[in-house]
Amino acid sequence: MSRRNAAIKREILPDPKFSSKVLAKFINMIMKDGKKSTAENIVYQALNTVITTLGQTADTTPQVFQDILDKVKPVVEVRSRRVGGATYQIPVEVRQERREALAMRWLIESARSRSEKSMKVKLANELLDASNDRGNAIKKKEDTHKMAEANKAFSHFRW
Repeated sequence: MSRRNAAIKREILPDPKFSSKVLAKFINMIMKDGKKSTAENIVYQALNTVITTLGQTADTTPQVFQDILDKVKPVVEVRSRRVGGATYQIPVEVRQERREALAMRWLIESARSRSEKSMKVKLANELLDASNDRGNAIKKKEDTHKMAEANKAFSHFRW
């Protein structure tokens, strides 16, 4: 990270099927070795499975994905801060951009760590679990919130 000036944010083109920038970002995060069409197939098929399981219509797909993402987004997290030779975990509110990035990262990590057969099935099941307030991604969010709650006493060190 440069100390002189902030990195320039690149504009992400919306995904071709639903014209959603959030979904395009998620596809880019799923992608490995530049295989975007494979990543798109994985995400679209997983979302299709989620939509049919939840009994929604196909045109509500971006909204359903956004709702699942909102359930996984953390509100507070802890940051380490060194004060007088001791390191404290200080609870800090998470910026909107970082919330989204963390939620996507947690969903992808937990989907990849599942033991189902293909990534499509893993992602679909993780998204379904997140929509029902279970699964590793939701657990990660709750653990983050618990850490922040436990260290609430150090919030006066906030910068």
